[in-house]
Amino acid sequence: MAAASSSATACFLSPCPQPRRPRHFLRQPAPAAATKPAPAASRSLALPSSPSQQWPWRLGELVPAEVGRLLSSAAGSLIVVLASAALILGDAGAASAFVVATPRKLQADELATVRLFQENTPSVVYITNLAVRQDAFTLDVLEVPQGSGSGFVWDKSGHIVTNFHVIRGASDLRVTLADQSVYEAQVVGFDQDKDVAVLRIKAPKDKLRPLPVGMSADLLVGQKVYAIGNPFGLDHTLTTGVISGLRREISSAATGRPIQDVIQTDAAINPGNSGGPLLDSSGTLIGVNTAIYSPSGASSGVGFSIPVDTVGGIVDQLIKFGKVTRPILGIKFAPDQSVEQLGLSGVLVLDAPPNGPAGKAGLQPTKRDAYGRLILGDIITSVNGTKVTNGSDLYRILDQCKVGETVTVEVLRGDHREKIPVVLEPKPDES
Repeated sequence: MAAASSSATACFLSPCPQPRRPRHFLRQPAPAAATKPAPAASRSLALPSSPSQQWPWRLGELVPAEVGRLLSSAAGSLIVVLASAALILGDAGAASAFVVATPRKLQADELATVRLFQENTPSVVYITNLAVRQDAFTLDVLEVPQGSGSGFVWDKSGHIVTNFHVIRGASDLRVTLADQSVYEAQVVGFDQDKDVAVLRIKAPKDKLRPLPVGMSADLLVGQKVYAIGNPFGLDHTLTTGVISGLRREISSAATGRPIQDVIQTDAAINPGNSGGPLLDSSGTLIGVNTAIYSPSGASSGVGFSIPVDTVGGIVDQLIKFGKVTRPILGIKFAPDQSVEQLGLSGVLVLDAPPNGPAGKAGLQPTKRDAYGRLILGDIITSVNGTKVTNGSDLYRILDQCKVGETVTVEVLRGDHREKIPVVLEPKPDES
């Protein structure tokens, strides 16, 4: 069948010998008197559909107009065949010109996520922590990166909020904005107890896009959250999840002091996400990513963020005063496990310097007598009537107090209890 089609096409393009036919085909019938030949334009010309069929006409008998129409039809068929072959056998790049790409269709929630990322990414920055190192052989002093993290723009004045552990031990800090412009950063202040730090860069105001600040007091378990940061140095990475828990408590990486009301989320938070923002579905700031619970150091689906209500108050104090004024009792206390082993409940005072608030008030530290026997100090059991069972309880109560405030500390001294008034003071390095 293919051979027949090939020979038929060749007849249109080059002269071919006339086929031999029986004599009765060569006889011309007598013309009818009542019939007229049809005009050339209305004649129907059909090609043989199979090799067994004979050609119903001779090429020489066709008028020039018919020949031209047949040649044009054959040429058009040939062009279609060649174009189809080019699409099938030709280069894929050439064939792609015939394909019309349809626009990608996204669902409503996908469009909302894409829009949130595009609108808030310019507010997230990449922070590089540089430290001074001396070469062991040449004794040259070099600045080498010792860590990195995330942060976000707080205001148009160039203040950047991040975690304290991101900048700890740095001799120099560099902040990279979303447009890849790099600026030297100065430390405005930090709060080790809550793992919050504020930097400042001198960048044009048109490059600074502060994040809208929301609230964390009305958050609900199950609502969607979005984390933007730079995990493992990969800039501007978006992860999504939900709020898994509220009012969690973690310890500060620097001081061990508890951080209350922490947000727990299953949004992937990895090393490098620290200091980045946690956003709600409207794109407002609800927390600062700070830590994960993971035996391997990678994300295990349990991440923690400092609530924005806590961060806001700290940042305002750091920008205004350069420090956070937080009251202390001025004591050193024993680990909770040691007190539990003694069968007691409360906070055991190990040391109370005489120039500190507790020492001035008369709290007794733990000491040894002349024979080397251990004499336990006061055990704090309550402050202002609130029961104290461990160090976290004590810190939680002090966080609600102010510098200069007088609190009533109830202690167990020997076999009797005493109530001692203590005037709270700020930390010595913050005074």
